[in-house]
Amino acid sequence: MLASRDHLLATHEEFRKLATEHTKYEQRLSSLTHKRYLTDDEKVEEVRLKKLKLRLRDQMEFIERQYREHVSKGQVA
Repeated sequence: MLASRDHLLATHEEFRKLATEHTKYEQRLSSLTHKRYLTDDEKVEEVRLKKLKLRLRDQMEFIERQYREHVSKGQVA
C-alpha cells in the first residue's frame, strides 16, 4: 500500500530514519555491484549490507503493517 508508506515517510520519524538508512545501504550496494571485481573486504561488506537492508525492510514492513491495522480499525485518521 503506497499511500501508507508515503504517509509514514511524512509523519513517522522512525520509519523515515529506517527508509533513509535503507537507501544509503542500497546506494553503497549499487556501487559495489557496478565494480567488475570485488576485494575480499568488499565481498564481506556486500553480504553485511544485504543483511542490514533486509533487517531494515523487515522493520519498515512491521511499522507499515501496524499502521494499516490501526487504519482498518479506524484508529488513525
